[in-house]
Amino acid sequence: MNFIGIIPARYASSRFPGKPLARIGRKTMIERVYTRVANVLSEVAVATDDQRIFDCVEAFGGRAIMTSTAHRSGTDRCYEAFTLSGSKADVVINIQGDEPFIAPSQIESVMKCFDSTGCQIATLVRPVPQDASFEQLYDPNTPKVVLGDDGRALYFSRSVVPYLRNVPQEQWPAAAQFYTHVGLYAYRADTLRQLVSLPQSPLELAESLEQLRWLQAGFLIRTAVTTCPTIGIDTPTDLENAIKHLDILDR
Repeated sequence: MNFIGIIPARYASSRFPGKPLARIGRKTMIERVYTRVANVLSEVAVATDDQRIFDCVEAFGGRAIMTSTAHRSGTDRCYEAFTLSGSKADVVINIQGDEPFIAPSQIESVMKCFDSTGCQIATLVRPVPQDASFEQLYDPNTPKVVLGDDGRALYFSRSVVPYLRNVPQEQWPAAAQFYTHVGLYAYRADTLRQLVSLPQSPLELAESLEQLRWLQAGFLIRTAVTTCPTIGIDTPTDLENAIKHLDILDR
């Protein structure tokens, strides 16, 4: 089975304009993401709508594909880049452009999900530590995932699911194993083509989670469990934390 990694990267951001070009040590953020992905996949491309990002990627020797400015989501941008790439890959892996410390093992984990012939979409989940506070578990910016016995995703929510009846809330993290979602997706190429034609669903609109559109339409999402920490960068403060992380990992 052949895989292609596509990294959607936009310049516009309400909280951090120009984020992909922010420097982390001696490299830009987008170069760090690209390099990590290229350590696992032989076929990688950045999907962007900005000439500055396009030029940056080409300058460090990567492949960039210019896409429309009208896309509503990274999934739509990923699909356009895939169609323009000429790739014959069976599976498209969508890697967020603001995860400069993504672990190769995380990419490999979603790839292994496709050893199952029924896998249409794959993503990562992380166990919530049982010593976490309820406030950490409750955070609506960290979507939760309910899993089936076979590892498929049953539901994603910004609320805490499942609800633990007759258990004090402060005891919830220790009383059950909760999972949070890690936003790395992989799709069979024919599935990705179908996903981008779906209208937004009521569940998606309610929770503002794109993956609920796919579940509501009947697509099967398999999950792989990761315990690797990730550092997503949404703000300049996040960038400062990432630079501290770099000091520890690979200066």
